[in-house]
Amino acid sequence: MSETPTVPEHDRRSTHHATSPPAIFWRYWAAATVSNAGTAVTALALPLVALTVLDATALQATLLAAAGQISWLLLSLPAGVIAQRVPLRRLQVTLDLVRFTAVGSLPLAWWLDRLSYLHLLLAALVTGAATVLFDIGNSTFLPAIVPARQLADRNSLMSGTHAVTETGGPSGGGLLVHAAGPVGALLVDTASYLLSAVLLRTLPERRPAARTSDGALQLIREGWTYVTRHPVMLPCMLWATATNFVCAALVALTPLYLVREAGLTPVQLGMVLAMDGVGALAGSAVAVRLTRRFGTARGLVGAALAGGAAALLAPLTTSAANAYWFALGNAGFAFGVVIGSITTRTHRQTESPPELLSRVMATVRFISWGAQPLGALTAGLLATYAGTHAALWTVCTAALLPPLYLLTVPVGRRRDFA
Repeated sequence: MSETPTVPEHDRRSTHHATSPPAIFWRYWAAATVSNAGTAVTALALPLVALTVLDATALQATLLAAAGQISWLLLSLPAGVIAQRVPLRRLQVTLDLVRFTAVGSLPLAWWLDRLSYLHLLLAALVTGAATVLFDIGNSTFLPAIVPARQLADRNSLMSGTHAVTETGGPSGGGLLVHAAGPVGALLVDTASYLLSAVLLRTLPERRPAARTSDGALQLIREGWTYVTRHPVMLPCMLWATATNFVCAALVALTPLYLVREAGLTPVQLGMVLAMDGVGALAGSAVAVRLTRRFGTARGLVGAALAGGAAALLAPLTTSAANAYWFALGNAGFAFGVVIGSITTRTHRQTESPPELLSRVMATVRFISWGAQPLGALTAGLLATYAGTHAALWTVCTAALLPPLYLLTVPVGRRRDFA
């Protein structure tokens, strides 16, 4: 799930003398691709470490997922101010090295026979916190180096590339887990953060925005007020919040259900998880054409309804023999989500005032991504007290609620956002 920071207008001109915007974009793209590929492997390996190496309970497995996401609630708002005030590339390189250390400590502890669930939880917390700071800063870079008319296409390319890593990452991760074990597979993510840091180090630095007399709380309040009073951004943010709640619940339940209930092997699990990337790749490939033909609002609502309906296929899987139902449901749901993500992200990037963009992104991430740990915890409680299969049915049915909400508000009944 990456975007990028605001280069002030005077910085943008000086940057162009050093290196062309396409070169900046492709270096950024390479760093994001490498990092996302490693993260996709860890998305498979980390819960398998908990389930197969440490014999975690259902609640512990979903708590681990929540730990990696809780920082969206704790750090998103101040992260928007930090991203505006500090040298961006220096911050991002440092955060990549923090993630390199946190994830790399897990294989080392395992080899020393010191790996514990608490260590796994702390690594997820540290990595999650660094990711929040990294992504908030990252979310405002594209508008600074890409002309507005190309933003939708570049966002689509980024989402498509991310989808490819989500496709190859889990399937490759399944083979890695089979060959080296889930702990050994974490070394791939460790290496990806290091390589990402090296690539980011080659990009030009962005000077911090000029200091104002406003304090951090005032800056946060300005971003919050802009989003919550905006007639399009507010309902889109609420759609994203509900969607991310469902996504996080589904992600938390997936390895638990498929490994313990359906009996899939790590390789089979990786193949099923890879279908999320297939759906996202398909969505990113058609998102721009879909919204240009049918409209941004109609395209978002239609894709989200189709994705929510597809999610109902996932609980039909009861064993490895019919795991294709889960794979199809996973792909269809991802297809709808990524179209909505590209469409709403492009709208925020083009409609927000440049001086507010990092804080707008931080506000949206705080609310919408802050729902993820709540979704994961809810899934864990449902699985513990109602059973994993009943929890899966509940979550997949809830996938229809976000687009149905959009149909109740004015923006959801328009052809376009504006």
